[in-house]
Amino acid sequence: MRWASHANPLTIKALSLVPSYRTYRQMYTLLQQSQWWSREELAAYQAQALSRLLDHAYENVPYYRRVFRERRLVPGDIRAPGDLELLPFLTKEIVQANLPDLKARNYPETAFEYVRTSGSTGTPMGFYYEKGVSRAREWAFMKTQWDRVGYRFTDRCVVLRGHVVDAASRGVYWRRALFGRWLIMSSHQMTEEALPAYIHWIRKFKPRFIHAYPSTAVILARYMREHGIEPFPTVKAVLCGSENLYPWQRSLLTETFGCRVFSWYGNSEQTVLAGECEESTHYHIFPEYSIVELIGRDDRPVRGPGAMGEVVATSLTNFVCPLIRYRTMDVAVATEKQCSCGRQYPLLEKVEGRLQEFIVTRSGHPISVTPINYESEAFENIRQFQMYQEEKGELIMKVVRKSAYTEEDTRQLTRELRWQLGDEVNVHVRFVDEIPRTEGGKFRYLIQKLPISIGDL
Repeated sequence: MRWASHANPLTIKALSLVPSYRTYRQMYTLLQQSQWWSREELAAYQAQALSRLLDHAYENVPYYRRVFRERRLVPGDIRAPGDLELLPFLTKEIVQANLPDLKARNYPETAFEYVRTSGSTGTPMGFYYEKGVSRAREWAFMKTQWDRVGYRFTDRCVVLRGHVVDAASRGVYWRRALFGRWLIMSSHQMTEEALPAYIHWIRKFKPRFIHAYPSTAVILARYMREHGIEPFPTVKAVLCGSENLYPWQRSLLTETFGCRVFSWYGNSEQTVLAGECEESTHYHIFPEYSIVELIGRDDRPVRGPGAMGEVVATSLTNFVCPLIRYRTMDVAVATEKQCSCGRQYPLLEKVEGRLQEFIVTRSGHPISVTPINYESEAFENIRQFQMYQEEKGELIMKVVRKSAYTEEDTRQLTRELRWQLGDEVNVHVRFVDEIPRTEGGKFRYLIQKLPISIGDL
C-alpha cells in the first residue's frame, strides 16, 4: 500500500479560498463575538440583516420584485422575522422554473458559481453561490462549530465522506489533502477485504478527528466492533454531517471510537446551519446564518414543546441568488429550552430527517425511521440493508447477508420490524448482492417512492 501523490479537489478548493481569506476572517471574527450576544442583540442583528436582504431582493432580483408587487408589498412592510409570513414559500420547483430571475442583477456574471444539490429528497436543484465568497463564509461557520470540540486547522483529520480515489484500482484507497493534514479515504471500497488496510493507515496517520458521513463511519465501526479492534487513541471526536445521525448510529460510534460524536445539520443550499455544542446534543441554529421557521399542517407555524414541523429557512448570507422562505423538505423538532453552554441561539431538539425518510402505513400514517433500532439482534447477521417503499403499508427490506445468515434471521427480522412499525406495515425481505450509494457517496436507509408532505405528519 502507498499514498496517491497527485493533486486532489479538496487541496485545490483550499487554495482557491486564499483570495477569499478576508471574507472568511471577517465572518469568523464576527462569530467569535456574536455567539455570546444576548437574545436582544441577536434579534437586532437578524432584523438589520433581513432588512438589507429584502431591500436588495426588491431592487435587484426580478423574481422577488414580481412577488412583492403581486402582493402589494414593499420591503418596509416586513419589519421582523415574524412578518415573513406575508411572503410566499419558495420551493425547489419554483427555483428551477425561475432560476434566471433569481439572479441578482447588480452582480457581474463572473460572481455566479452554479451549484446542484444531490437530489437526496428526490428533486435535484440548481442554484448559485457567490464565487469565492459563499464557500469561504461557510468555512467560517463550520470552523466556529468545530471549535466547540477543539478542532484546529493544524490538526490531522481522516475524511470518510463519499470521495472516490482515482488510484483505488491500484489498491490505494486514500490520498492526502490540505498540505498533508487531511487523509481522504474512499467510501466506495470499504469491503471486508480492504477494511484492515483502512484501519492500519488511520492508526498510522494518527488523526485527531474523523470527519465522516454517519453511514460511512458506521461501516468502519461495525467492522472494528465485530473484530474486537481497539479505538484509535489519538481521535478526540467524530465530526458527522450531511446525513441524518440516527440514535443507534451515535451509540455505536461513541462506543466503538471511545470519543465524542459531534453532529451538525445543514444543506447545500446554505439556507440553514445548526450544530451541537460542548455541553449538549441539541442543534444550535446560527441566527447570523439564516432565519428558520417550522411549519406544520396548513403551512402554519408549529407551537409548543415537541412539535414537529418542516424547516423553512431564509438565508442571510447569499445575495447573488437569495432564497427567502425556502422549503427544505427537512423535518425537525424545536425546543424552548436554553442550553447551559450560554449561547442564546434557538435550538432544535432533534432533526428527524427528510420528509422522504418516513414509512407510510396502510392507512396513510407516516412513521419516522429515526427511532428504529438497527443494532438489535435481528440485524446481527446482516451486512447491509436498505428499505424501499412504493405502496402504502408495504415495505421491502433489501438485505445483503453475512455467511452465518439463516431462515431464522429472516423470521426474526420480520418480527422485529413488525414490532417497531406496527400491524399496518407488511415487511418483505429480499436478498441482494450489494446496495449502491448515491452519486455523492451517501447512503439512503429508505428509498421512499410515495409522495409525502408536511400535512401528512
